[in-house]
Amino acid sequence: MWHNIFILRFIFKGEASTRNFDVLIIGSGPGGQRAAFQASKLKKKVVVIERQPYIGGAGLHTGTLPSKTLREAALFFAGFKERAVFGFQLTLGREVTLQELMSRKMDVIKRQMEVIIDQFSRNNIEIIYGEASFIEEHSLAVKGATGSEELSGDVIIIATGTRPLRPKEVPFDEGHIYDTDTILKLNNIPAFLTVIGGGVIGCEYACIFASLGVKVTLVEKKSRLLPFADEEIVNNLCYWMRHSGITLRLNEEVVKIIVEAKDRVVTTLKSGKQVVSEKLLYTMGRVGNTDMLNLDALGIRPNERGGLNVNEYFQTSVPHIYAVGDVIGFPALASTSMEQGRRAVCNAYHKEEVTCEVVSNIPLGIYTIPEISMVGATEEELTKKGISYEAGCAFFHEVAKGQIIGDTHGMLKLLFNREDRRLLGVHIIGEKAAELIHIGQAVMGFGGTIDYFKDTVFNYPTLSDAYKDAALNGLNRL
Repeated sequence: MWHNIFILRFIFKGEASTRNFDVLIIGSGPGGQRAAFQASKLKKKVVVIERQPYIGGAGLHTGTLPSKTLREAALFFAGFKERAVFGFQLTLGREVTLQELMSRKMDVIKRQMEVIIDQFSRNNIEIIYGEASFIEEHSLAVKGATGSEELSGDVIIIATGTRPLRPKEVPFDEGHIYDTDTILKLNNIPAFLTVIGGGVIGCEYACIFASLGVKVTLVEKKSRLLPFADEEIVNNLCYWMRHSGITLRLNEEVVKIIVEAKDRVVTTLKSGKQVVSEKLLYTMGRVGNTDMLNLDALGIRPNERGGLNVNEYFQTSVPHIYAVGDVIGFPALASTSMEQGRRAVCNAYHKEEVTCEVVSNIPLGIYTIPEISMVGATEEELTKKGISYEAGCAFFHEVAKGQIIGDTHGMLKLLFNREDRRLLGVHIIGEKAAELIHIGQAVMGFGGTIDYFKDTVFNYPTLSDAYKDAALNGLNRL
């Protein structure tokens, strides 16, 4: 109950005149949180403005955490991991709802909210619930449920995040056609689902529903899924997606989506094909939450998707106004948003020489089934740059721990320079890929070579031991 008292204290705090702060932060997602903590550590007076009646942003409530919770629930209820080990099949009844699968979600969200509020309290960070808009370069108007007030600040950080793109030609109705926010309101697991968009989110949800026994058709206008990822890894993913019952329609463009009758959504493709399903999930892009900020008053011009352009120090065209997180575009990860928020504050107060190059090698985790993670360059990128490289591979079915846990699809690939053996990229598909990637990231961060893995003793049996196997495989090719 104490956390509710803390929230209300700030909702009803005085509104008589303009209140002055050192740092105003718009948005309480990962980027806004870390910016607030860093400003507090620098002894600045900080306020965070959140337009939703709860703290945490989309990552906590509609994006990262709920979707990953659903993935874990799906893996558990479908017996995905156990099937490979014990050879049994588990069939879910259609009466099972997503709400039942997500029964732990609210507990996790509640606990995370308590953690964030406690951190705000201990760092003397005020939070105001309301919608912020600019009055002028140093002032914001905040309209809340109980009234409005004006705030001024020396530094302002925009961390408003994004929302799903909802084109007018797509008849969203939350009964048949969903976006990535509303899909979690789905009552029953459908027998057939169409997913439009083969990006990270589309692939993740396609795998989640397929693991629950849903017949999924994934439509992607490009000729391959996840074009930024290693082609061999993606081909491996496509094999397992098809193996789990997902139909891939690549190089196909959607021209029309209609709801013909109850539980019948018809998607017509440019090639003339039609895809019929009970439900449809549209995942084609996101839009920056900037339209409510009155940025025209400052001369700041968002791009066509509502995103903001920043310089190498996260500054907008107005030097004391910074932007971080998904609203500034790629890579749009919770992890990078956090670091961007911290660095923006450091830049504002000249505490560190830190730029948009958050780290030299950013890890990327894709929570498909099986999981993918990568850091550094791909083979395609190295070939295009004319860099002489070699690859070393290890397969989880040849690693003792892989046999123990029944991971027969896992693979770890190391890319390294043929001349100085410096590690250039790590690409993994399989169990715990997003955890394993940090070993390779650390070695790359210190400019290490593939010999590190050859000479290092790993715990046995572990999946980490695949690094040694991959290194030896690569060195044998020299």
